[in-house]
Amino acid sequence: MKYETLLPRFLGYVKENTRSDEYSNSVPSTQNQVVFLQKLVAELEQLGLAEVKYNKVNGYVTATIPATTTKDVPVIGFISHVDTADFNSENINPQIVENYDGQSVINLGESEFKLDPSSFPSLKKYAGQTLITTDGTTLLGADDKAGVAEIMTLAEYLIVRPEIEHGKIRVAFGPDEEIGTGADKFDVADFGADFAYTVDGGPVGQLEFETFSAIGLKVDIQGTNVHPSEAKGKMVSAIQLAIDFHNSLPAAERAETTEGREGFFHLLNLNGTAEDAHMDYIIRDFERAGLNRRRQLVLDIAKEINQKFAEPRIKTTMVEQYFNMVEVMKDHMDVVELAENAMCALGIEPDEEPVRGGTDGSKISFMGLPTPNLFAGGENMHGRYEYVALQSMEKAVDVLLKISELNTNK
Repeated sequence: MKYETLLPRFLGYVKENTRSDEYSNSVPSTQNQVVFLQKLVAELEQLGLAEVKYNKVNGYVTATIPATTTKDVPVIGFISHVDTADFNSENINPQIVENYDGQSVINLGESEFKLDPSSFPSLKKYAGQTLITTDGTTLLGADDKAGVAEIMTLAEYLIVRPEIEHGKIRVAFGPDEEIGTGADKFDVADFGADFAYTVDGGPVGQLEFETFSAIGLKVDIQGTNVHPSEAKGKMVSAIQLAIDFHNSLPAAERAETTEGREGFFHLLNLNGTAEDAHMDYIIRDFERAGLNRRRQLVLDIAKEINQKFAEPRIKTTMVEQYFNMVEVMKDHMDVVELAENAMCALGIEPDEEPVRGGTDGSKISFMGLPTPNLFAGGENMHGRYEYVALQSMEKAVDVLLKISELNTNK
């Protein structure tokens, strides 16, 4: 095994429930994340990193891999997040499939669920590799425990090999990326890097420096509920108004009907009765103009429905979440080029398709620290069909090492 501690480290990490909570007001949003972050502090100290710190204000753990060169080279940062998405994260029991043949159906534990190449053709490219999957009852958490394990393995590798020449490297592990708030209080000045990379992408080769711009939308609807036997002319069903609102959005611009550079409206949640209802949406577009068009359409639809009543029934609240990082990265393409060169030197073809989502790097880049995103290896993230290949994680560590080497020798 190339990095002996990588797999056991990853397996240990994913077994800890670090799911975030979008309805929490604390930072981090869950105590489980605090516990896990404190364990990372202890591990970093044990490995011998310098300047190990847990920041109670923003929930980030940061540390330094001290330079082994006397050259004046830029300080690199590597960042990943510890929280997992809103799927069952309790009692995660990963299973290992060694020397997968690229064709067989993989039973997920004793559950009724399976990883079938006919449904998940990406499996075919992992013939001969070691896969880590779920048991069918939880997510795996490779997003982003794979990134955490890879950065930790890089740190250990360099600390025990001081003969490898490299500049100062800063590492950071943060909370709440999955609920879009993790990087809100990231302290760029305290981090002290000249540029950084989030290690939070998918399959091998992903190098992302363009993301969606994003708005979160909440729709609150007030109805008037009376007994249905005498409802005519009196009842205003909040559920029906929610349906009317949703159906007024363009059906061709839903997440499930879009791809590539197409933006969307995505309904995450609908709860309600005839008396009141609530909907949560995410709105995405690669262009600011497109995002503003979508924002205006929401306002127009709400206005049109409200005009039918003596008093407004629909209230919309929109919050800007992040913007397309290419607006910053276009002036720092040397950071992207460094990662490209590292991948190419290792025989990995960079995949630079825009992210149909966002990363902590989106916000951090706008804070003044250029931060594109590197692959961590995971597939089918955020659910029971999630898996990652050990060889993909090894290649991620290889890339981090090569970036450090090229940064020193450029």
